[in-house]
Amino acid sequence: MYSIDSTHDSKLQSWIESANDPRCDFPIQNLPFCVFQKDQQPTIGVGIGDKVLNLRQLAERKLIPGIDATTSMALCQESLNVVMSLSLDQRGRLRSSLSSLLNASNTSNRSDIESCLHAQSDVNLLLPCQIRNYTDFYASIFHATNVGIMLRPNNPLLPNYKHIPIGYHGRASSVVASGTPIRRPWGQIAPADEGGTPSFDTCKTLDYELEIGCFVGQGNTLGEPIGIARAEDNMFGICLLNDWSARDVQKWEYQPLGPFLAKSFATSISPWVVTMEALAPFRASEFKRPEGDPSPLPYLASSANSEKGGIDLNLEVHFRTAKMKEAGMAPIKLTSGTFAGMYWTLAQMLTHHSSNGCNMLPGDLIGSGTISGPDRSSRGSLLELTWDGSIETPMPGTSRTAFKLETGEERKFLADGDEVTLVGYCSKAGFQRIGLGSCTGTILSAHSM
Repeated sequence: MYSIDSTHDSKLQSWIESANDPRCDFPIQNLPFCVFQKDQQPTIGVGIGDKVLNLRQLAERKLIPGIDATTSMALCQESLNVVMSLSLDQRGRLRSSLSSLLNASNTSNRSDIESCLHAQSDVNLLLPCQIRNYTDFYASIFHATNVGIMLRPNNPLLPNYKHIPIGYHGRASSVVASGTPIRRPWGQIAPADEGGTPSFDTCKTLDYELEIGCFVGQGNTLGEPIGIARAEDNMFGICLLNDWSARDVQKWEYQPLGPFLAKSFATSISPWVVTMEALAPFRASEFKRPEGDPSPLPYLASSANSEKGGIDLNLEVHFRTAKMKEAGMAPIKLTSGTFAGMYWTLAQMLTHHSSNGCNMLPGDLIGSGTISGPDRSSRGSLLELTWDGSIETPMPGTSRTAFKLETGEERKFLADGDEVTLVGYCSKAGFQRIGLGSCTGTILSAHSM
């Protein structure tokens, strides 16, 4: 488990003034990684205030004290995969060195470091690493229960849910960086009458899903599982994740093998990777299971995971239509929730994923599944937000209630031109607030077939 050290001190200030704004996502206590481009090849950077620090330049000029040649070489790559494969000790020394360089008390080589800074508004933020594998889980019991009620009012949760982290293998090639437009997909739609012929049409019930993604660090050798005691050491950091979903396509195709084309057309992630080291002050106990629920099987249980496996992370969904944007209107907040209520922890997801000997690679992406809470305001998808039913009054979920906007528009699902933005941040007394940045996508009309 990652420990709290001097880099988390709330009194730390940076000589980069924008990093000292209490509303800033990237104070010196955060230092999230990214990959950016500015009239050159893709370059590894770190966010600080409203700037991005070019780590390639720092490494090539030997301006980062205390790091070894392997770390220096990793910082000169075009993606974060090699950085993610570094040992915990190497990562810790890099974080400590960067914190010292950006500390307000450092006056020795500011001009050298300043020459390696770029305004975030002047660079193009890319995917942070080469994502060779992507797996999405289903770890919110509130989301699973809501969806289960819609499908099986009298039996919302299948027998395995409370025993096993449910997941499916997603499509890594269609994971895109925040800001990439999302094209409305085509797919087979269920026939109106049982026994009828399905249609091939554009998705009519396009949805978002509020999630976080976790990047694997060093990983494991094929055939050698990652035990729960080692799972945290094999996690590098987190990002925001939007698992776009074609609900009408999904409804027809998901049986008997689960999600396919309804999910594989696009998954958006934020470009910033907030490290597990930065999250150390905000770790929380795992979800308290209701009395009578089964305990996790021994391979998924540890005292450390029980005490600190969760993350006290606040998450929001903001929404704006094309009409709102044209009128200069700000987005509205649809959802305000927390990651602390997930039934399964990230460590349990990683442990289970590798328990059969599956080899996890540096930069592999694990999605948490839709993050929903116990009340309507914390539901992480339109599927849930516009549903007439609730956990307290189980209904078959066939009717939907549109939410109305000041423009006179109504929405049950996403329309072309709609913009969805996810944001996330950690806040705790005694520590500096840190953020995950944002993850935005705008819906484009479907391609002509």
